[in-house]
Amino acid sequence: MAGGAIVSVLAALLAAAPAVAQPVPQGDGFVTLGTMGGPVPAPDRAQPSNALIHQGQVYLVDAGDGTVQQLARAGILLPRVRAVFLSHLHADHTGGLSAVLALRNQTNVRDPITVYGPPGTRELVGGMVASMQPAAHVGYGIPGQPWTPPADTVSVIELADGERVPLGDMAVTAAQNSHYDFAPGSVEDRNYKSLSFRFDLPGRSIVYTGDTGPSAAVETLAKGADLLVSEMIDMGGTMANVARNSPNMPPEAKQRLEQHLSTHHLTPDAVGQLAKRAGVKALAITHFAAGTPDPERTKGYVAQIRTHFQGPVTLANDLDRF
Repeated sequence: MAGGAIVSVLAALLAAAPAVAQPVPQGDGFVTLGTMGGPVPAPDRAQPSNALIHQGQVYLVDAGDGTVQQLARAGILLPRVRAVFLSHLHADHTGGLSAVLALRNQTNVRDPITVYGPPGTRELVGGMVASMQPAAHVGYGIPGQPWTPPADTVSVIELADGERVPLGDMAVTAAQNSHYDFAPGSVEDRNYKSLSFRFDLPGRSIVYTGDTGPSAAVETLAKGADLLVSEMIDMGGTMANVARNSPNMPPEAKQRLEQHLSTHHLTPDAVGQLAKRAGVKALAITHFAAGTPDPERTKGYVAQIRTHFQGPVTLANDLDRF
């Protein structure tokens, strides 16, 4: 076949809808795609991301770096992703979103995707869409080939505290948590929020804390949930990691970091209290900010949690399914 004919065939294939049906993920479930607590990367865990699967559709819950690869490892095709829920806009939770949007556009996925998140999500996605323009203009380098404008492939809905989003027979509720310390009603508080999410499906409820410190609002959101997917921090291990990565950190910067880590995240003890007070049925731990150290230390996490919560506790790994 001549080179020009090959190019014509390729153009036709790219312009057409997918020729084969996309495999449907088997059954509903919540997949912990990436369980590392950022922003420091790790060789054995991906950055924070999750996939909620319901009735053959996939909803990303945070999208840290490596999300697309983790979807592939989980056997989930990218065109199945219908929406993304961002808990907050720190890069360890959003770094993979650009690839999600750009690769959907590059592979001609025609169904638009919706990104839900706190204030600032529209600005974040707008920047990603702008970064997609050069690739969209050149396409695959085939003269006259049409290309879907990136802005037409994604929409953004910014969520407020207490907002409820119906999605078919599933409802998603957002609650502002305590990952930030801005004074209630302040300009910063209005413009920057960190959210936890509750997913109410027929017969099952799942709550995802995202990044948060102790929070009465999250306790209320999680009341009676079948599954609580909670972040957790190992303060000692995290500060040891910081010392290795930034040995010359100024003392005042170290002090600010310790304040952030201790008030904006959940220790094992705090996770256990949250699960008990909310009366959840099962608990899955993710977002290991210090990674997962030796098994003896890891067992200590569960022991601390069990001083408060007696239900099933799982220390999640990448690609675990609940």
